[in-house]
Amino acid sequence: MTREVGLPLAMIALASGICGCSGRAHSRPAPAVAGEGAELIGTPASAWEATDWIGSPPLTLAGLRGKVVLVRWFMSTDCPYCTASAPALNDLHARYADRGLVVVGMYHHKQAEPLSVDAVRGWAKDFRFQFPVAIDRDWRTLNRWWLGARKREFTSVSFLLDRRGVIRHIHPGGRLAPGTGDFDVMQAKVEALLAER
Repeated sequence: MTREVGLPLAMIALASGICGCSGRAHSRPAPAVAGEGAELIGTPASAWEATDWIGSPPLTLAGLRGKVVLVRWFMSTDCPYCTASAPALNDLHARYADRGLVVVGMYHHKQAEPLSVDAVRGWAKDFRFQFPVAIDRDWRTLNRWWLGARKREFTSVSFLLDRRGVIRHIHPGGRLAPGTGDFDVMQAKVEALLAER
């Protein structure tokens, strides 16, 4: 029996360049942060196009330079992923706002009925958001930051930006809830970025 035959499957997958999360072969080495959106890590975030703001005067990305910024796209309380993730966003805001974290909720409309700012205000209240919420009309920023010409599994993505506005971590959507590994990773990334000067 040769040594290669006895290798564990995980090592064979790594050696062959197959990513366990997608099953596709990669032609280049895996990035430092594997997973959906890894190609965006280390790139500067472009300015957002957010029209209506709830709980805050309008914010700009340029105006938040020097802060660590967590941006999470969300929908109504009908969305189970948004409902599951709201406590995580509230927790991160409560723990780290005084240390320089700014959480921004970005609402993107998926309902059949027309967009209503009052409805978004009600959902933000239901979620108990104490941080700024913006409306991303026509998904302008979501398309530029995340979707583009790509097919993504979720639109409820989270971007974590460092103090210079560079994308340092992405949670590609779905459930980001306290007590999960994804939340632990996000919290550790927030703490690391807040410690950077």
